[in-house]
Amino acid sequence: MIANHSPKLFFALWPDDAVRSALAKLQAPVQGRLIPPEKLHLTLAFLGHQPAERLPVLRGILESLSVPPLRLEIDCYGYFTKPRIAWAGMSRIPPELNMLYEDLMAKLGEEGFAPATHGAFRPHITLAREAKAAPPRQPFEAVIWEVREAALVESVMATGQYLPLAPR
Repeated sequence: MIANHSPKLFFALWPDDAVRSALAKLQAPVQGRLIPPEKLHLTLAFLGHQPAERLPVLRGILESLSVPPLRLEIDCYGYFTKPRIAWAGMSRIPPELNMLYEDLMAKLGEEGFAPATHGAFRPHITLAREAKAAPPRQPFEAVIWEVREAALVESVMATGQYLPLAPR
């Protein structure tokens, strides 16, 4: 991270290489600007640009989170019409994932952060932006993701990379 800048940050569930590879295969029937496999993740909270001096507080929030054992079954496609985003998600969201999200939102609020939300929490993995249409409604074998890691991630504007700053 470059000193004296305001990094663009988000909290995410960060897949391991095997899960990331399985998620990338779900992009095959999707039309649009595909997300590079190394950037596939599940966003918990988007914070946008934040002063660099607030990073220790955000790292502390991550450390204080109780990340329960989570088994995500990525088993369906979806589409957000207005931003034209094709995604993969879960037909059944584990209650532990909602609890983790609510815990994170409470901790962020206590520290004065206002994450960007777009209504209710709709956990998903963005597969493509500028998607021309919704992905086909074809069934597929679920990708099983045993969540092992949440992370504070920087979206590095200069390179377009996502850089986990504080995985846990």
